[in-house]
Amino acid sequence: MEERARFPDVAAKAGHYESFYVKACCPGGGQGVWIRHTVHKRPGAEPNASIWFCLFDREAEAPRATKVTVSAGDLSTPAGSWIRVADAEIGPRRASGSVATEAVTASWELEFGGDAEPCKYLPADWLYEAPVPRTKFVAPYPDARFSGRLELDGAVQIELDGWPGMIGHNWGSEHAERWVWLEGTGFAGSPDTYFDAGAARIRIGSWTTPWVPSGMLVLDGERHRLGGLGKIRGASVEESAGECAFVLPGRDIVVRGRVSAPRKDFVGWVYADPKGPEHNTVHCSVADLELTVERPGLPARHLKLPAGGAYELGMRETPDHQQDHGIPIQPYPDG
Repeated sequence: MEERARFPDVAAKAGHYESFYVKACCPGGGQGVWIRHTVHKRPGAEPNASIWFCLFDREAEAPRATKVTVSAGDLSTPAGSWIRVADAEIGPRRASGSVATEAVTASWELEFGGDAEPCKYLPADWLYEAPVPRTKFVAPYPDARFSGRLELDGAVQIELDGWPGMIGHNWGSEHAERWVWLEGTGFAGSPDTYFDAGAARIRIGSWTTPWVPSGMLVLDGERHRLGGLGKIRGASVEESAGECAFVLPGRDIVVRGRVSAPRKDFVGWVYADPKGPEHNTVHCSVADLELTVERPGLPARHLKLPAGGAYELGMRETPDHQQDHGIPIQPYPDG
């Protein structure tokens, strides 16, 4: 499956969203960066594009976050890159760019690489070209190491030297009704291990499915696919805006885990579907991640990643909802 931007092939009358994103944390956790390059196209309209930037720091009062949206004229797919949005560009092994708003001024020059093969969440390549599922996910670099620099507000400079993280890519015509994303790289004592998984509840007419899990755990050089339609009954997700406990079964493996962070370390965004409506999405890239891996005939394996995991929850709750999630939403529309 070729890794490329999909929006240039979308029909004019169709709706589409797409994202290439960077997640990286300093070794040992505590500080991390999340940069997202997105395309949003409503049916029959020209696309627009956005750069989302967030610096997480567990010692700070809150994440430093901002977003800039531009028109189709500032969106392209340069040769040798996946996507360029205004001054931000990402492609194989390199990401660079800048963003400036009243909230944050930031610039970055990053290089990345990794030996892990791309992580395909769906079990067959043809599903990535099919109408359903309506959301596709792949991680071109699921276990990457980053080097380079970040600069904030013309004063704060952060050097990245071997920061563990990942590069992700998703696209589709509609977000799930509800979803969680769970990710971890850089586990102490297990350098070739990575965990990247998610679960979604999908709305079909007036009915919403149970949690449908999918993902990958690479442990001791062995790849373990998690979830799939056949594993729905064995999966469990207990989620809230600040934490998530989960059970993700695979073939001859079960991963039990928990991810959490103080609520002050989450950033809240609006994610819109191309046809509407919207979700509130809360995200933390410096979350505490704990996994217990169970395999037949082997002792349970315990993995911990303090202040270095990612947790994202997409939901219908909003600040004025009767079930307020309690995370401030950034003042940037989507779509």
